[in-house]
Amino acid sequence: MPERDEMSQFWSDHVHALEPYVPGEQPKEDVLIKLNTNEHAYGPSPRALSAIQQAATDDLRLYPTPGSDVLVQAIATTQRVDPTQVFVGNSSDEVLAHIFNGLLRRANQPLWLPDITYSFYKTYCRFNAIAPHYVALNARFEIQPSDYMEAQKSGAAGIIFANPNAPTGHYLDLDAIAEILQANAGIPVIVDEAYIDFGGISAAKLLAEHANLVVTRTFSKGYALAGLRVGYALGNTEIITGLQRVKDSFNSYPLDRLAQVGAAAAMADTAYYEKVNQQVIENRAYLHQGLEQLGYDVLPSKANFVFARPLQQGAKEVFLALRAQGILVRYFDQPRINQYLRITVGTRAQCEALLEAIKKATI
Repeated sequence: MPERDEMSQFWSDHVHALEPYVPGEQPKEDVLIKLNTNEHAYGPSPRALSAIQQAATDDLRLYPTPGSDVLVQAIATTQRVDPTQVFVGNSSDEVLAHIFNGLLRRANQPLWLPDITYSFYKTYCRFNAIAPHYVALNARFEIQPSDYMEAQKSGAAGIIFANPNAPTGHYLDLDAIAEILQANAGIPVIVDEAYIDFGGISAAKLLAEHANLVVTRTFSKGYALAGLRVGYALGNTEIITGLQRVKDSFNSYPLDRLAQVGAAAAMADTAYYEKVNQQVIENRAYLHQGLEQLGYDVLPSKANFVFARPLQQGAKEVFLALRAQGILVRYFDQPRINQYLRITVGTRAQCEALLEAIKKATI
C-alpha cells in the first residue's frame, strides 16, 4: 500500500486504511488455458441465454422489479423455503458485503473465521471495522468444529466459513455444521456455499432448525453465470428483513432485468445444471488422479478446483513454468499455503493439456 502522504487528500479517512481484495488474474493477452479463477468449464444453460436475449428489448429503459420477485420465487421453490427467507444481490460478494454490514458489526466483538479461507472476508472486516479472530485449520487444512464451540461464549459477533472451503476444497458435513450452529445459537453463523454445486449437500436443509443460520449462494459457479453477477442468501425472515433494510439504504434496485430473468431460467433448467456439474465432478476425479501420478499431494475437494502441492518442485516454480506455456493456475504467496496451487477443473481436454504441461515443467 502507498504511504499516507502519497494518497489523495480528497479521500475519506477510512479509505487510507483499506486493503482491497485482489482477484485472480484476468489476462489481457491470449492464454491457451485459463484455470485460475474457478469459472465453470462449460457454458451456461441455453435456456438462460435465450431468456436473456428475449429480455434485451426496449424494456431496458425501465427500472427492474425492485424485489426481483420472479427470481426470488424461483430460489424459494428450489430451496424449499418461503420467499421471505430469500435475499438477492449482485453476486454473492455483494450479498456478503451486506451481511458483514448488517449482521456482524458489533462493538468489541470479533468475527470468528478460518485462518485459510476466502480472502475477501479479511477485506470486509477491515472495511466494516470488524476485528477478525482467525481459527487455524488443522494440518490437512480442515475445519475442526470443536474449535468453534466456544465462539459465542467468548464474545464473538458471529462465525463465517466457506463450505466447501476456498482455496482448499475441504467440505464440512451437515452434522458438523449443526454442532457449530447449536453451540452458538445466539449469534449468526454464515455458511458461504459458492462451491456447493459440485458434490456437497447444502446447509439450507438446516434452516428450519437453526434460526442463526445464514447460507449464501452464487450463480457464478454451478450455473456458469459468473459474468451475470447474481447471488443470494437464505435465512430466517428476521435476518432477511434486516439485510433488505441495509440493501434498501444503499441501492433499492440491486439486480438488473437481464440478471433476473437469466438466473431464474438457469435455475429452472435442472437437467442441464445436473449434467454439466456431473461432468465437472468426473473431470475433477480425473485431474486429482493425474496429479497424484505426477507426484503431487492433492487434497480432497468438493469444489470445481483442486488444491495440490508439487512434491519435487516449488509451487511458484510450477506456476511460472505453466504460465510460460500459456496455462494459468492460482498461486497464493502467503504463509501455510505457498507450496500449493489451486487449479480450476476444466474440460477433459483442458485437464489433459494441463497434465502434459506439468510433465514438461518437471523435465
